[in-house]
Amino acid sequence: MTSAAAHDPGIAVAADRAVVAAPPRMPISAGSHQVLVGISAWTEPTLVAPGVWYPDTVRTAEERLRWYATQFPLVEVDATYYAIPARKTAELWVARTPADFTFDMKAHALMTGQPSEPSRLPRALRDALPTEIAKKRRVYAHELPPDVHDAVWTEFVAAIAPLAAARKLGAIILQYPKWFLPNAESKEKIVEARERLRGLPVAVEFRNHRWLTERGLDRTLRFLEDEHLPLVLADTPQGMESSLPPMSAVTTPELAIVRLHGRRAETWEKPNAVVSERYRYLYDRDELAEWADRVRGVAKNAVSTHAVFNNCYGNYAVTNAAEFATMIQ
Repeated sequence: MTSAAAHDPGIAVAADRAVVAAPPRMPISAGSHQVLVGISAWTEPTLVAPGVWYPDTVRTAEERLRWYATQFPLVEVDATYYAIPARKTAELWVARTPADFTFDMKAHALMTGQPSEPSRLPRALRDALPTEIAKKRRVYAHELPPDVHDAVWTEFVAAIAPLAAARKLGAIILQYPKWFLPNAESKEKIVEARERLRGLPVAVEFRNHRWLTERGLDRTLRFLEDEHLPLVLADTPQGMESSLPPMSAVTTPELAIVRLHGRRAETWEKPNAVVSERYRYLYDRDELAEWADRVRGVAKNAVSTHAVFNNCYGNYAVTNAAEFATMIQ
């Protein structure tokens, strides 16, 4: 064991646990249905550090994706939340993965009411911004000129079109922020997003507990069922505004998505926390077993179920994903 792994006991523990769990190179059959297990952010810096998970001979972006795709059948692209990719990037993702590989994509921040840095927008969109907006550190969608706001959506759709054409697009995840409250206006925005992405698979993740409390749960599930939108089930720390209850609800028969974010309560809502620190959590086997039971139940009611580990620090996610797949099998 070398470099980062030699100085981090958690990475060493995860590596020891991974020895007895094989990554699920193919979807896991559940009768006529299937479960795909993978992780978010396959290029996260603490994961690609020497000696953590990737073989020493795997060093380039191309080599990492090709090797990752020999280990798992699914990956979640988190980078699209921060920046709209170039179409060429999606073409390379298609070329570097097997025909049956699946990508879930995070919607760009501006598509779900969250702020983004103007400097990270495609050049044509940056050039179309008024000077006072372009100079801001972060902007919200409502601050953009209407044509630029529309272009964010069309640029995103065009960028990921190669994945859709190759049938490798699992879902676009619309992750709404904790200030996105359950009301008529919010529901209209979700329907508008679905319409802007018409023809593409879309799923909805909330980050405010009010959507899924005992009082609001039935209304939320009925709304998503009526609009034919999968609810993203999530494992999160509990007791906070953005906490979500553990659930096994399925709102569409075609697809269900489970995202496991870890349970690191002290960083979950910490402002400006580094992503790898916010999600730095290694599930123990009992915690995984709880969700394995739920996912088995979910898989009975959805043709395809995606289980994505977003506890993206070091080898935590890949270890837990492999252990989880072993439990499901």
